[in-house]
Amino acid sequence: MDLSKLREDFPILQDERIAYLDNAATSQRPKQVLDAVRAFYEETNANPLRGLYAWSIGATERYEQARARVARFLGASEASEIIFTRNTTESINLVAYSYGLKNLTKDDEIVLTVMEHHSNILPWQMVAKKTGAKLVYMEPDAEGVLSEQELSKIGPKTAIVAVGMVSNVLGVTNPISELARRAHDAGAVIVVDGAQSTPHFAVDVTALDADFYAFSGHKMLAPMGIGGLYVKKSIMEEMDPFLTGGEMIEYVDRETATYAELPHKFEAGTVNAADACGLSAAMDYLEAVGFDRIAEHERRLTRIAHEAMQKNPHVTLYGPTDPDRHAGILTFNIEGCHPHDVASILDSEGICIRAGHHCAQPLMKFLGVGSTARASFYFYNTEEEVLRFAEALTKVRGWLGYGS
Repeated sequence: MDLSKLREDFPILQDERIAYLDNAATSQRPKQVLDAVRAFYEETNANPLRGLYAWSIGATERYEQARARVARFLGASEASEIIFTRNTTESINLVAYSYGLKNLTKDDEIVLTVMEHHSNILPWQMVAKKTGAKLVYMEPDAEGVLSEQELSKIGPKTAIVAVGMVSNVLGVTNPISELARRAHDAGAVIVVDGAQSTPHFAVDVTALDADFYAFSGHKMLAPMGIGGLYVKKSIMEEMDPFLTGGEMIEYVDRETATYAELPHKFEAGTVNAADACGLSAAMDYLEAVGFDRIAEHERRLTRIAHEAMQKNPHVTLYGPTDPDRHAGILTFNIEGCHPHDVASILDSEGICIRAGHHCAQPLMKFLGVGSTARASFYFYNTEEEVLRFAEALTKVRGWLGYGS
């Protein structure tokens, strides 16, 4: 991978004063993605699915081509199993409202992990409150691993297993295939939060046997405001729409309506066709770079940072001791320093990291901390940026008035 040549594709990365290490929050966009969005607006800007003139037909074609691209990228059986949404959060809410409220009762359990992002907790809290279902949490060990004892919480009362494939704090990858097997043996469905997995390694929803798989485009080079939800077609056919209104119908009279065919009945209103084209271009770009090379490069950067941070006696790292199991995410605290101060000091050095609870407050409480700092790497980051980050960490306590 020619990293120098690759970085030329990213306009924002030409400012070499900045080391952007907040990729778990959002990624940067290459010219190819920006060009795809621009091309839609410059060449075929019209409302898709509605007009019978050339521009509208062209817009529809590009939008549906993007859906087919997502299906291939995720290993879905057919394009109709892909619903476009704004992001992972909307996707999981769609499942909660359209599947959860309809199918759960007070005798059911929803099994989560304590590592979940709020987007994969709050929708299930809502479902539990409205249906009487019970929330059950699996807790990891110090390495972020779910033990057999925790996995056994998936049992005869389980109706839904909702789990992130990769933790946005610890970076650990959960055993989705095994969780799916246990869920299906219990007669339950599995909802996978793929926000942190989809950008970093190849995903095959069919091989995973996922019932639902949600992801966001903005974490994988695509524009903000576009994401998707894979749903097994047999399940989708039994689901009611999450939103109602324009375009998701075949016929409406004063009292009733007939919904459009799948998956359009879940995409009410004018769709985000331009950004869907951007998402398609992002997937093309990632596959051209190659997920094997992406993973190898991210592991190397994580090892460099992990080794340097371990040498700093004031740094506490969270998650696996093996840097190869962090999926490019290193979450940490510095003794005596609030994470917000750490992030502000690094910003003064031109280094962008995250600080706070990372929308994972149950996990923060489980770890016994209020907040943490987080550096997250992507394939366009350089070794020099990581070394700058590690060196800057050694200066933080001095900035705050501590001695060596």
